[in-house]
Amino acid sequence: MINISTEKEVLPNTEFASLANDEQIEHTVSALRANNIEAIVAENGEEAKQIFFELVPEGAEVFLGASVTLETLGIQEAIDKSGKYEAVRPKMFAMDRATQAREIRKLGAAPAYAAGSVHAVTEAGQVLIASNTGSQLGPYASGAGRVLWVVGAQKLVRDLEEGMRRIQEYCVPLEDVHMQQLYNSHTNLNKILIVNKEIRPGRITMIIVKEELGF
Repeated sequence: MINISTEKEVLPNTEFASLANDEQIEHTVSALRANNIEAIVAENGEEAKQIFFELVPEGAEVFLGASVTLETLGIQEAIDKSGKYEAVRPKMFAMDRATQAREIRKLGAAPAYAAGSVHAVTEAGQVLIASNTGSQLGPYASGAGRVLWVVGAQKLVRDLEEGMRRIQEYCVPLEDVHMQQLYNSHTNLNKILIVNKEIRPGRITMIIVKEELGF
């Protein structure tokens, strides 16, 4: 039984920071591909960044979910600030939420590309993404034309139950600290997307990196 609790531990459970071994990565990659999620393994963050930009053409419309992984690799800055891409998030942040709320929702709902990271990937090829607002979950689930996830190998888990534990005991405490540092506010485990399988082959690609990246 999966226990979906919103209570946060004071300290993160560091057992979920350990990198998966090559055998677990290989097994997970096979399971993801069987679920119509293309999986590519990168040896390090620099290689993952290179693969990412090989998959996203210049000039493409790109919506980025909030992601420490993409921040760390410099992908967020390249997408949102280089001028080489049609970045969705800067457009949304520049709009007035009081008077343009519907336009903001529409802008983020169906981008050509949506990219970010995830919080857990099971050995059966299931993907878990937790969110405070849920703004990235709709595009990931169905709205975006293409989805790219960059995922540190410490996020691989045995099953859904362990994936939920990872979110509750590790991701949420770290994200709460991160949000306080950035915005002086807390985060909450309000919404969770579980992707068991993608019905459109080629729509989702996951780059698994053999480094600890993100939460």
